[in-house]
Amino acid sequence: MNHIEALNSRFAIANQVSFEKDPGGLIIIRIRNPLATACIALQGGHLMTWRPKDAEQVVWLSPDAKLAPGKSIRGGVPICWPWFGPHASEAGFPAHGFARTTDWDVVSTKALTDGATQLTLELDPANMPQQQWPHATTVQCLITVGTALKMELVTRNQGTAEISIGEALHTYFNVSDVRNIDVDGLDGCAYIDKVSGSNNEQQAGPIKFASEVDRVYINTQADCLIRDPGLGRQIRISKSGSESTVIWNPWIEKANKMGDLGEDGYLRMVCVESANAVDNVVIIPAGGEHRLSVSYSVEAL
Repeated sequence: MNHIEALNSRFAIANQVSFEKDPGGLIIIRIRNPLATACIALQGGHLMTWRPKDAEQVVWLSPDAKLAPGKSIRGGVPICWPWFGPHASEAGFPAHGFARTTDWDVVSTKALTDGATQLTLELDPANMPQQQWPHATTVQCLITVGTALKMELVTRNQGTAEISIGEALHTYFNVSDVRNIDVDGLDGCAYIDKVSGSNNEQQAGPIKFASEVDRVYINTQADCLIRDPGLGRQIRISKSGSESTVIWNPWIEKANKMGDLGEDGYLRMVCVESANAVDNVVIIPAGGEHRLSVSYSVEAL
């Protein structure tokens, strides 16, 4: 029995969950239930798409995303862990950590009574590069696909000393035109502006997009709303265990250099990331755990 057959034998749910291999070699989980559809790559534990029934796609995947072993996927929900952005001291370590390009294991799949589907994925400590992360740690991602999309990143410190982690669910959202949307919920929040280099900015009103935006909002647990008149909807992002929110759109110049964002892809996406970054890194004591939980839902405008 090959790996795909073994996964389907153990974890498939009739008419809800199936496993297949992408032409690029990645193992993909397909979810189709009465409430929504989604697909997830086991590499990175990476949710690539989520679409509630009778709705436009909510989680955006670049049409030019490269699905290949060892390569990060452009779009979806990359898991940044156990650090966010560049490593604090080792420039050669991968940006945003190693979790997003490492194979995760399936722990369980479950059909819930309300029609949603729940998966538990785990990053095997044996797959963690010891040179980059010499700590006894487990991390799981619980994904619930239904009318809402719920994700929970659970880090457990199984060592004898405290650890420090940075993390983010780096979610790309599908929008009609980023120039005509706004993101609300961060009015008055302090932020670090990575475009200007300023570490001491304060948000006034909703965030609008007319050029590159790359900001880390700190000390905020607030809901965010992506208001999109073009699609007649707003996307609500509710979180817990997260003290930072990252807002990102690369705009045209950087997008053209990426090569995998698609033609005018920057107009079709905005990242609103639930994170613990910079001043909000998390200290987990020996034997302790930390949970970063997010719920995404769609509301009419």
